[in-house]
Amino acid sequence: MAWCRSGSPTTATNCGSAPPLDTVAESRSETSADAEVATDVRTLTGQLIGRDSITPNDAGCQQLIAERLANAGFAIARMPFGAVENLWARHGQGGPVLCLLGHTDVVPPGPRGHWSSDPFVPEVRSGWLYGRGAADMKASVAAFVIALERFVAMYPGHPGTVALLLTSDEEGDAIDGVRRVAPALHAAGIGIDFCLVGEPSSDRTLGDVVRIGRRGSLTGEAIVAGVQGHVAYPDRADNPIHRALPAFAELSARTWDDSPYPDFPPTSFQIANFTAGTGASNVIPGEARIQFNLRYSPHWTAAALRAEVEATLDRHGVRGELRWHESGAPFHTVEGRLRQAVRATLAERLGIVPDENTGGGTSDGRFIAPFGAEVVELGPVNASIHRVDERIALADLDALPGLYLGIIERVMLGIDPTPSDAIDPRSNPN
Repeated sequence: MAWCRSGSPTTATNCGSAPPLDTVAESRSETSADAEVATDVRTLTGQLIGRDSITPNDAGCQQLIAERLANAGFAIARMPFGAVENLWARHGQGGPVLCLLGHTDVVPPGPRGHWSSDPFVPEVRSGWLYGRGAADMKASVAAFVIALERFVAMYPGHPGTVALLLTSDEEGDAIDGVRRVAPALHAAGIGIDFCLVGEPSSDRTLGDVVRIGRRGSLTGEAIVAGVQGHVAYPDRADNPIHRALPAFAELSARTWDDSPYPDFPPTSFQIANFTAGTGASNVIPGEARIQFNLRYSPHWTAAALRAEVEATLDRHGVRGELRWHESGAPFHTVEGRLRQAVRATLAERLGIVPDENTGGGTSDGRFIAPFGAEVVELGPVNASIHRVDERIALADLDALPGLYLGIIERVMLGIDPTPSDAIDPRSNPN
């Protein structure tokens, strides 16, 4: 994989064999990872960015990773479903089982001319690495690989099993990825006890936010029937917009939760699209389509929410068809070994105490949690994800392998999750 420098005329296909990324002197890099690890994580991240793995295409990312982990002694199992590539790599025997979970697919870059550089040619500028997937989530995947390689090299006879689970179907429909792999592993007798997800959870600085669960997501589309007619003769028509508006105004204004659920934002009903009409200003439409989404806490089930929405529409006399899609149920990881290990590692290595919450969108952790695993998400800053000029700070990239290695050590080796140096810096007046 070739690196291209800022301002270089080199393209993705003629990049040449330039050396790895410049080593930028950042204080965090110097204290969290040695030069070899920093070079390794930058190089591997760049190799992954250089593969245009637009969902559900893996573009060879998992093959690259499988070869590395096989060389480190991991057992490799490919679990394809349909057009989706899935990889399960494990080392060790028995329990506990710690799974590092990630995805190799990325969202489309949009018009490439809007980017400052080719989205699939990794480029470093002013201490940042640019490219599609830099933050979501090829940096985390690369850091996972390096942390696992270092862990098994340091502790070849470690207790339990460490594993990496990757899919190329997280950013798309999420049908043939972890949704299918998780029950397949369970059916094979493989129980995951702990799952660390590398999604970009951080808000402003690396490690400031950790996800300890996610809200459920239920999407609906109402196709409201009416009778088309001339606007001058409303008595001869039935306006589906007028019929639908009061019902959807009530749904969007409703307070859905009688009381807060610990660590969860309130349940939210949002209208995403409302379309109707022929484009003419003198025609009452014969149909309206409303797309909406509910993000909900464990106070609710998808079935209960569907019943509430349907009852509201019925009460307002809304006729037509309702279509539903459940992306995932809510999950919540209570206090346990994994949360403790994440907090202790962040305190030790970065000197911070994270905000542990369940905000943001859904992740593939929702498919692992129902089988009884503790699931926590920790990854890069998410400010640039899914945007033009997606990027990650080199200092954060360098820090990730050490963070993940520290968490693995604490979970798998039973290291005290609350060392004496794990002090809340916000409580220190100095």
